[in-house]
This record gives sequence, structure tokens and C-alpha cells, in this order.
Amino acid sequence: MPIGISFFTFQALSYTVDVYRGTVKAEKSLIDFTAYVSMFPQLIAGPIVRYTTVISELHKREITFDGFAKGSMRFLRGLFKKVLIADTIGMMWSNISADISSLSVAAAWLGVTGFTLQLFFDFSAYSDMAIGMGRMLGFYFDENFNYPLTAVSITDFWRRWHISLSSWFRDYVYIPLGGNRGGTWRHIRNLLIVWSLTGLWHGASWNFILWGMYYGVLLILEKYVWGKVWKRMPRVIRHILTLLLVVVGFEFFVFDDFGTMTQYLSVMFGLSGHRLFDSFFVWQVSNFWSVLLTAALLATPLVSRLREKFDAKAGNRLAKMGNVSVSAGYIVLFILCVAAIVNHSYSPFLYFRF
Repeated sequence: MPIGISFFTFQALSYTVDVYRGTVKAEKSLIDFTAYVSMFPQLIAGPIVRYTTVISELHKREITFDGFAKGSMRFLRGLFKKVLIADTIGMMWSNISADISSLSVAAAWLGVTGFTLQLFFDFSAYSDMAIGMGRMLGFYFDENFNYPLTAVSITDFWRRWHISLSSWFRDYVYIPLGGNRGGTWRHIRNLLIVWSLTGLWHGASWNFILWGMYYGVLLILEKYVWGKVWKRMPRVIRHILTLLLVVVGFEFFVFDDFGTMTQYLSVMFGLSGHRLFDSFFVWQVSNFWSVLLTAALLATPLVSRLREKFDAKAGNRLAKMGNVSVSAGYIVLFILCVAAIVNHSYSPFLYFRF
């Protein structure tokens, strides 16, 4: 399949539908239209950019030193998340998934949690790099992630994870089908259609369809069964339960063989007679605890909030010193990333396959 087909297909479809609806006027320049559909920074793995987002910048944009600098720093943050976080956690997941038959329950949960973190940092890293490259070229792309692992419900999770995809399906499939209008059963039908298509978008494999249906069912249950009870629970409990549901969901996502998927699930929930803990689990934690802790911190807005508070309280002199320190930090990160790339084997972005 052509690289990036799902992204440039969806961009072309959204343009076509928007022109049909009269939301935008048809582009008269073939060069500008082609530039939109095949825009280099985000072509391979998103985010899905709407024509309405970049129409003015396609025709006239300004490339500034400040914008280029900010874009470069955003790109380097993405490079750091990919090379030093996602790829390192990916090593742990490879170790754990290599022999499922000997896993303990704790190791199985550690593995799929690690894959969830790997996928988040891998994909959000590419989005950061795409947004950064776009900014360097004078384009302003919308954010694709908003700390999804801090979500307190499945609905909240999908408002924060792969925002460009979920909003695309909302605007071009869910709402045209009728959305939540027309009664309960039609709403349920619409949700199942949308989430079946969302799963199929990720790949022509039954595990992706199962993954999509899993979220469709969860959203239906959240809306019509346990929603009111859920909202009354303490926020921390809702957050923990949401993370558990998300982690289990990505177990469906990662295994395309149903036998392996079922075997791993049975180990996770203690149905295979495996031990609760073992030395292998302890070894993995002792080797990867630092990157797991770093990932857990960076998955929250804590660092960015601390930076904002520092900028708000610091005087001009402190602000300049802080900027110098930040710039030096980015240089160090860049050197570390290059060293890691040279040292490790080729590790493509996970979303290149979708």
C-alpha cells in the first residue's frame, strides 16, 4: 500500500465533502491543492489536517525566525519522545511478549502497560514532529493529543487521543448518520458503525475491528448504563478504571492472532494458573523503572505547568537565564537522540503501518 494512504485519503475526502457542503470554495490552483493533500510534515502518520485549517497559509504565509525556532524545539521534543522514551519502552515490551507461556500475571500487565506507553509516545512524538516541521514552514496544525492518559472516562479519552481522527469520524460519519438524534437504538447503531470503521481504518484485520467495537460498546455502556454512577465516583477512581480499560483495549490492538491474544488475556486475568509475580517481572522493572517513571510524568501536564508558573513568576533576568538553560537542554537532548539512533537498529514509527 502507498505510504500514508489513510491520511492523504481522509484529507482529500474531507476537502471534497467540505466543497460539496459549501464550507469552503473549490481550490483553483492544482499546485496548492496537491501541496495540501501531500503536505510533507504530516503525510506519513498524521495528524489529519483539514483544508479549512491551512487554506490561508497555503496562499500566503510568513516564515519567521521565532516561528522556526519554536518549531525546531517542538520537533526535538518529538524526537526525544520517540527515540529515548518510546523505543526504550518498546525494548521492554519485546522482552515480555517474546514468551507469553512463561509470564507471570504482573509481567503480563507490565508488558501491555508498556505497549500502551510506547504507542502513545511513539504516535504523539510523530505528531509533535509534524506540528514542529509545519511551524518551521509557516503552517499551524491543530494539536493531535491532549494528555489522553489523564482521562477520567472513555469519552474523555477519545477527546484527547488522536483528536484529528476522532473529530474526522464525528464530522464526516457520525453526524451525517444522525449522531445521537433519532432515539436510543439509532444512536447505538451509529456508534457501532463509527467505531467499526475506526478499527478498520487502522488495518484490514479482525483484531482492529474488535478493538474498534470494544470502544464502541464501552461508549454505549458509559452513555446508557453506568454513566451516572461513574460521574459520582471520586476522580482518582475514574482515572484508574479508565486506564485499566484503555490498557486492556490495546491488548486487542497489538495482537493480530486471536490465539495469542486470548492466551495473553488469560495470563493477565490469572486464568492460566501462572504465578502472580516472578523474578522476570522484577528484572524488567529494575531495568526500565527510570524510563517508565519519566514516561508517567511526561504523560501528564505537570512539566508544562511548572514551566508556565516559572515563566509567570520569573523576572526578565531569570527568564533569560531560564531560556538559556532550556536551549542548552534541547542541545543535550539532540545529542543524546543522535547517539541513540546511531547505537540502535532502525525503529520506524508504529503508525507508519496505518
